Amino acid sequence: MAVIHHTSLIPTKLELLRTWLPAQDWFHGTRTPELVAVGGFRLDDPAGQVGIECYLVTDTVTAHTYHVPMTYRGAPLPDAHDALIGTLEHGVLGRRWVYDGPGDPVFVAQALALLTGRAEAQDQQRDNTPDPDIDITCAAVDAPIALRVVRIPGDGDPHGRCGSVRGPWRTPQGRETHGVLLEATAMDGRNSRW
Repeated sequence: MAVIHHTSLIPTKLELLRTWLPAQDWFHGTRTPELVAVGGFRLDDPAGQVGIECYLVTDTVTAHTYHVPMTYRGAPLPDAHDALIGTLEHGVLGRRWVYDGPGDPVFVAQALALLTGRAEAQDQQRDNTPDPDIDITCAAVDAPIALRVVRIPGDGDPHGRCGSVRGPWRTPQGRETHGVLLEATAMDGRNSRW
């Protein structure tokens, strides 16, 4: 089980994302977003080496909300430079390399485990505490499935979906809303890029 350290991060996760998000083709904001954390959950790495977090942020300039799964590693992930969000200094663990989840095989494996009922969503702030607000429709496991990260959380794409993860977040007005964050889709030639 992951241990959550309530300590300093330099730069913060929001500061890292403020630089990284505008370069993503699914970003709909300005070059200088003003980000606030609005929700999310964690997954455990069975090996206990990689931190995994599905992080939800809202750009208060445009009111767009984004889902950014992130992994935290104690050393660079080989051949994953394109997925690197940045590095930060953790007050307890030291230097951490932060990756965009879809580019990290540990995130992909655990997200698929969640979608097939073999892993459990964990609370974002408390150790060893399942998150009861995460709603999972398990994917059928009798066929290969592909993972799709829903970057702008909402209802997702109903075509071909065979499982999903829905979670809550707060709007800039303080209202709680829910939407699809992850989807499992049956693999075929059309679903090769996620």
